[in-house]
Order: sequence, then structure tokens, then C-alpha cells
Amino acid sequence: MHIVLLSGGSGRRLWPLSNEIRSKQFIKFFKKEDGTYESMLQRVHRQIRSIDPNATITIATSSTQVSAIHNQLGKEVGISVEPCRRDTFPAIALAASFVHDIQGVGEDEAVVVCPVDPFVDDDYFAMLEQVGLQAQKGSANLVLLGITPTYPSEKYGYIIPADTKPVSKVTTFKEKPDSTTAQTYIDAGALWNAGVFAFKLGYLLGKAHQLIDFTDYRDLYTKYETLTKISFDYAVVENEATIEVMRYSGQWKDLGTWNTLTEALSEPIIGKGEMDESCHQVQIINELDVPVLTMGLQDVIVCTSAQGILVSDKTKSGFIKPFVDAMDQKIMYAEKSWGNFNILDVGTESLTIKLTIQAGCQMQYHSHQRRNEVWNIVEGVGHVVLDGRTLQVHAGSVVSLPAGCRHTISAKTDLTVIEIQTGKDLTEQDKQDFQLE
Repeated sequence: MHIVLLSGGSGRRLWPLSNEIRSKQFIKFFKKEDGTYESMLQRVHRQIRSIDPNATITIATSSTQVSAIHNQLGKEVGISVEPCRRDTFPAIALAASFVHDIQGVGEDEAVVVCPVDPFVDDDYFAMLEQVGLQAQKGSANLVLLGITPTYPSEKYGYIIPADTKPVSKVTTFKEKPDSTTAQTYIDAGALWNAGVFAFKLGYLLGKAHQLIDFTDYRDLYTKYETLTKISFDYAVVENEATIEVMRYSGQWKDLGTWNTLTEALSEPIIGKGEMDESCHQVQIINELDVPVLTMGLQDVIVCTSAQGILVSDKTKSGFIKPFVDAMDQKIMYAEKSWGNFNILDVGTESLTIKLTIQAGCQMQYHSHQRRNEVWNIVEGVGHVVLDGRTLQVHAGSVVSLPAGCRHTISAKTDLTVIEIQTGKDLTEQDKQDFQLE
């Protein structure tokens, strides 16, 4: 099975846990049997592997999410990096070129494209395998997965099949309707559009070459910023005459808001929290190292993180986006390929940051021209390279990093570091990477 997972999103609807870098699929909400937590991304990746251990998995994502993906899945996972956002058709075209030119998948093989963040059972991924096999047959150029509706939703588009067979020709598509119109679609046998597309790789590459002037993956990557923003639905689906849909009636939830997400969580409190007996349908998610107490609340979500604090009626939480869009906020937490950082304090010309570097990991060798830094080693053992000179560090070590020096840190054991930055320009743009000799 060849699967492309679309990993997008700007991290607005699940604020304060999500941000521009940490989209919802990277937040560890879901408790595993061993008591640890996993993210949507980790859960979906594990479920695919449980169905097909040899599946080719490619994640189509923006450059800002690559570090988080490496952190959660390791560096061996296939990633098709979008240099900038250009909507789903360019993203899928680039991923298809990556799968063909870099991973060596043949044009006659079927590829299944699906979102990275559905909350589903393993049966869903077994169904994706069937969708891929149906596309491999070649009786239609596109095969979609349609979800049997459970209510007249206004959030999804609708697929109108020609009949009630398990595999049907698609008659037409309907945009997101109001609830009354949605009910008429359902009464006529319509299915929710799950955003799943399967096709032979050669078909999609042919469509890409029709609409974009490029030679191969690297050429397309170079030209990506010049491409027109257009969705896969508008560019391909609405112009394709032979489309089939397969029905899926198992568990499928789009966890796009706090209200829908809390329905899928297995426990009412994640992190330090307490609620009295008068609370009903209350959810506490606390990433801070301080306790949260709720009393007398009904149908409320309380979420705390370094990014902020949310206290909201669950049904109102779906309207959070315009308020978050209006905030001018620095990203306070993010996962990196080497671990994570958490901003503790923001001054006029200073930043205090807690770095957690995982054992065996190392930062990129780099320098800053307009700021000084100090690393205070709080826990663990590792070494620092400073302008080519190697220093052993441990709890209690202090390393000064003047502007212009090249530096990196690597962890022998898990390392906790307090980094203090001082200067007039404390932005990500003031960074230059180098190869460590």
C-alpha cells in the first residue's frame, strides 16, 4: 500500500495547545495501553503499520512541520516538503512526483491520499487498502472513500453515488450545505466526502504535467512558489468523468474543534487537574506544571499551556479562530528534530528558553550575528562544539555563546538547558547553518 498523508493546518482551532508550528496532529492527546500519550500523527502512522507493515508512507507537509514529524516518527519517514502553501492540488502533485522520482514507485501502482488527522479504527485503514486495490483495477481514474453520514452535517461536502452498491459510480458532488439541504442529500443516499483519493500514480502525474510546466520532482520543487493556489477538488475531481466511491460505515471523526476532540478523549483530565463532584462534562487539559481546579462547571473545556489559557463552553469553542487570528503572539512551544523548546520569559531585549534535547540527538551547527546566548545545563550529560572546539558539559555547566560564534550541543543522556538570549534581534531569521566537520 502506498499512502500520502496530507499534514497541513495552521494550528488555530485548538489554541492554546496548537500554533503555527504545532498543528493539532502533533499534540499528544491519546492515551495508550502503557499509559503514555501519542499524537494524531503517531496514532495514524501506527494504525497504517498494523494493517500493512510494508506500506510506503509519505507525509506531504510544510517546512515548518518537518522537525515535529522527525521528532515523533524518526528521520526515516518519507516527507514531501512544500516550500510554501499552495493548497491541495500542488501539494498532491509534488508528493506524487516525490513518490515516483525519489521513492521509485512505478506509474502503474496505486496511491491513496488521505488526511493525517481522522480519528478512526483500524478498519478504516483496511478500507483504504481496498480503495487502493479498486484504483489498481483501473475501472475508474479516481476512487474516493465516502463516509456513511450519521447526521445532516454542515461541515462536509457530499458525494452523490449512482446506486447503493458497495462500489458505485459518482453522479455529482455537493458543496457544504445547510442542515436542511444536507438532510435531503442524505435521504437521496449521499455520503460524506472524507477527503480520500486513490489513483494510479501515472494518472495523477499526467494531470500534473497538463496543468504545470515541469520536468521532474526537483524541477517542480524549485518552481513551487510560482504555482497557482488551487484545491485538488477543483483542479482534478470536478473535471474527471470516471469516478467511483466506496462506502465506509465504521468510526470516523474529524477532530477539528475542542468540542469534537473532547468526545474522543478517554479521560476527563490530562495533566495536573482536579474537579469537584458538581462538574459535568468538563474537560481539563493542562500542559503547565501547576494544578488546575474547576468547580460547578457544565460542558466546559479548560486548557492551559505556555501559549495561553482557554476557558470555553464546548459548543462555543468552535468559534475560536477569529480571536486567535487577532492575537500577535510569539510561538512559545515547539517540537524539534532534537527535542523541544519552551519559552519561559520574554523581555524587551531578552528571551529565556527551556530546551530539552533527547539522548543521542544534536542541534544543527549554527551561528547568530545579532545576539548573544548563554547555555545553563540543568540536567544531563553531553557536549558542546564552540567554533570547532569540543567541551564536555553536565549539570551546572555554563557556556557563553557570543554573537558570531558557531555552536551546537548534543546529548549523551537527556539534556535540560536554560538558554538566555540577549540582543535587539531575537528572531529565527538571525541564524546561519553550517556543516560540522
